[in-house]
Amino acid sequence: MKKSLIALAVLAASGVAMAQSSVTMYGVADLSLAKSNGVTAQMSGNGVMNNGNSRLGVRGVEDLGGGLKASFNFEQGINAESGATDANTWQRNAWVALSGGFGKFQLGRSLNPSFWGVVAWELTGAANYSAVFNQFGVAGGPFRNNSMFMYTTPNMGGFSGTLGYVAKPDNGGNAKVDMNLTYANGPLAVALSYFKVNSQPKGLALGAAYDFGMFKLAASLQDAPGASKGFTLGGTVPVGPLALTLDIARENGTGMKNTDFLVEAKYALSKRTFTYAVFYKDGDANGAAAGGYNTGAKNHFGLGIRHNF
Repeated sequence: MKKSLIALAVLAASGVAMAQSSVTMYGVADLSLAKSNGVTAQMSGNGVMNNGNSRLGVRGVEDLGGGLKASFNFEQGINAESGATDANTWQRNAWVALSGGFGKFQLGRSLNPSFWGVVAWELTGAANYSAVFNQFGVAGGPFRNNSMFMYTTPNMGGFSGTLGYVAKPDNGGNAKVDMNLTYANGPLAVALSYFKVNSQPKGLALGAAYDFGMFKLAASLQDAPGASKGFTLGGTVPVGPLALTLDIARENGTGMKNTDFLVEAKYALSKRTFTYAVFYKDGDANGAAAGGYNTGAKNHFGLGIRHNF
């Protein structure tokens, strides 16, 4: 009888835990008509002239009690043009985390802290055609890392910070530190992004955005590893469901003088769906890529639709 009561208590506790858990499937579907110099207009799935890459993900959270929560996220890239998926199944995200009043500890593959620092002020929401990202990357570094230990502080009146670390054996023999310090409160957002791979130069970006209501301005200073340095400057004007963005990213490091230029128009059809029309000009990259342009061509035009679900 006593064992039966214990078993019932365990089942009851399990039922409560399951009731406090949630798993959500989500995703993005994005397709555009793209035209670049030397390339005939064509459909684009996950190209430069898409607002973002299509994806399918699953995330979940369990309330462990006492303010402690466990969470996870797995995310798969999909090309909506063909249905093809990324070579690595969960290439976009694959992590598990514990969070509470102390902040959040996360382990696995994820977007870097420095990426989230740039996103805090960047005007397009990290679009594929972003002048900031195409010119400077994430302070000159990649968007994601495998095998990352990451800690995010609680939000303290708008201030927060995230520190990431990749151990030496997990990063080709060179340990990596990646971080951001962010203030986001009301109309103002300011963020410092930093990363350093052992034995290699650091990457740094300091940016800010201020929303005046009738328009929003953003600017940054960039110091990517090596000779690449520069700045960005842009603004967004909302007109009802329409948002017009102009953004400039200027690289003026030693022997590197080129300017990326972006004009974007987004029209919200609903809270989750919008259309976009974009002109993006890639500055001369001094032969850094085939044809001398990071994106393969100088001028790009795009007309697309994005649905978040």
